[in-house]
Amino acid sequence: MASGTVAQPRSLSNDDPYKHQPGFGNHFSSEALEGALPVGQNTPQVCPYGLYAEQLSGTAFTVGRSGNQRSWFYRIRPSVMHLPFEPYRTDQHGIVGAFDAKTTEATPTQMRWLPFTIPAEPGIDFVDGMHTIGGAGDTALKNGIAVHVYMATQSMNRRAFGNSDGDFLIVPQQGRLDIATEFGPMMVAPNEIAVIQRGMRFSVSLPDGPSRGYILEVYDGHFELPDLGPIGANGLANPRDFKTPVAKYENVEEEWSIINKYQGELFIASQGHSPFDVVAWHGNYAPYKYNLADFSVINSVSFDHVDPSIFTVLTCKSAHPGTAVADFVIFPPRFEVQMHTFRPPYFHRNCMSEFMGLIHGEYEAKKGGFLPGGASLHSMMAPHGPDAKTVENATTRDLNPGRVADKTMAFMFESMFQLRLTKWAIEHRQRDRDYYKVWQNIPVTFDPSQRKVSVKKSTD
Repeated sequence: MASGTVAQPRSLSNDDPYKHQPGFGNHFSSEALEGALPVGQNTPQVCPYGLYAEQLSGTAFTVGRSGNQRSWFYRIRPSVMHLPFEPYRTDQHGIVGAFDAKTTEATPTQMRWLPFTIPAEPGIDFVDGMHTIGGAGDTALKNGIAVHVYMATQSMNRRAFGNSDGDFLIVPQQGRLDIATEFGPMMVAPNEIAVIQRGMRFSVSLPDGPSRGYILEVYDGHFELPDLGPIGANGLANPRDFKTPVAKYENVEEEWSIINKYQGELFIASQGHSPFDVVAWHGNYAPYKYNLADFSVINSVSFDHVDPSIFTVLTCKSAHPGTAVADFVIFPPRFEVQMHTFRPPYFHRNCMSEFMGLIHGEYEAKKGGFLPGGASLHSMMAPHGPDAKTVENATTRDLNPGRVADKTMAFMFESMFQLRLTKWAIEHRQRDRDYYKVWQNIPVTFDPSQRKVSVKKSTD
């Protein structure tokens, strides 16, 4: 065997007790009892095993077949069997859905937060531990996005959550999430993501204890794989690596609370049975998870730092071709071989908003200050780029082929919207108010009498 640099294993191992169906956007079928799915029709007069048929629509009925999304449940009780909804923890929960001057502030200043502290007190579950960083748009008009973080210390005990406003893309940073859904369970570990779309009810347990992570919410459309263009048919996030749960049901009569996010506010209703009583289902509107270590990285193998869009895992497209409501982008372990090149991310002013988080490791452009569990926001047209230490190293180092970002996973939520920040985020004690200083000592090396350049030779 030839010797040389050993790359990180493609998939990070984690204990996953559940089975899944592979694929992205497939029409799936799953049944926990053999024969529970009706044959040849969706709504027979009497369903097998005495189940009830219920459709969950993710798009309007008349959307074209290529974009139409819906699934059929075959469940023990219709989901309508609950008491009326009432407001939940009004003015006490951390979720914001109206991004106006009353609840949020606008600032073009570059923002950074040290790791968000997980509360010491017990009894805070996924819903109560969710806080909005910022957002834009209007949930009632199905237009816009929101960025949240969660810090939870307790599993959701006989409580389920459903979002009428949009789709959640969940990024665990500390601790696995054991997510029960109407479609079946998913175990989602750090370095994996989960997408749970509009209307799907789920409950989060914490098998590893206190947990922390990030959430991207889109109000319009659904996430899809980015077009590959001249890359070809393969690369980036491959469809076969996405995993959708298989049916699993529980038939128990006990008090449950259903929490619904509707127009940015929370409501709660009681019911006398578990919401996870779906015995079988079929369709193409279903939750899924993805291991970020399965991403097939494309990068420059000659010169120049390519645009970060080459690392897009999922995108939610807007009505403007090539412009996203939101992109989910990662910065995974990879080789760097560019010659005559400033290799870190370049200095930039962007017509998009960039929210970044770090799951583990050290981000190559800001080692030391940008920490796992923290975040940064570079708003539309706000200048940003590598810090002074990174610049010094990048302009003096030997440009040998090597590895970058090993044992690291940073990510970015990028959006065409200008985000307003919640007062909770702006006033948070973990906000790094000295963030601007990382750029102040970048050396001025301009000398009009010297023309020392790195020439790209044709023989390289």
